[in-house]
Amino acid sequence: MPLTRCGQSKQSKKDDPEENLLIEISKYIVTGALIVVGVIHLIPVIGVVGPSRLTALYGLEFAEANIAILMRHRAVLFGLLGLLLIIAAFKPPLQLLAFIAGFISVISFLLLALSTGQYSKEISGIVAADVVALICLLVGAMAYAVGRTAVE
Repeated sequence: MPLTRCGQSKQSKKDDPEENLLIEISKYIVTGALIVVGVIHLIPVIGVVGPSRLTALYGLEFAEANIAILMRHRAVLFGLLGLLLIIAAFKPPLQLLAFIAGFISVISFLLLALSTGQYSKEISGIVAADVVALICLLVGAMAYAVGRTAVE
């Protein structure tokens, strides 16, 4: 065993069962958080189907073709972000990128919604989902940091 400055033996982190448990728990928390946030981001993908699905999601009419195209494209982008988050849950090298992208998405939407106010019940539901996503991202990012610190 390695010696400390005082000459006392000290277990390496690799051999410390408590440290290993902390790392394992952190991995599960990170994975769970990224999956939940990924699923939340996949919900709008159904909007790709067409304006009627967009109306069901957002409580707005999308009869104008240009707006429908933009919103359907937005659904595709949410799908890509959702897939990144879910894939990153199982691919540690992608996790930092996924957390950053998730935070940007959720925080920007919440700031836009809260600064605008007076939104529909459908948008209120999205705000609630993004609050859940933000909590998951915060908990997951903390677990990610703890797991990374424990490894070093």
